[in-house]
Amino acid sequence: MGKQKKKRNKAYTGVDATITRPIITRISASNRNKFAQWWFEYKRIMKPILIASGVVLVLIVLIVEIIRIANGG
Repeated sequence: MGKQKKKRNKAYTGVDATITRPIITRISASNRNKFAQWWFEYKRIMKPILIASGVVLVLIVLIVEIIRIANGG
């Protein structure tokens, strides 16, 4: 095996080098009421729960109606 070439560890700063832009964090302040602030904080948790409970509610109504029709009521 021959001698290994030294790896370059210096960043290239030539004319055609990519420009590293600073990371910008955008913060927006909103004046929300209590419920709107609660919904903003817990939206990611509550949306799937509300969707699942809606689907379960629709299934229960459908099953009850099918049973009522089957019994001739």
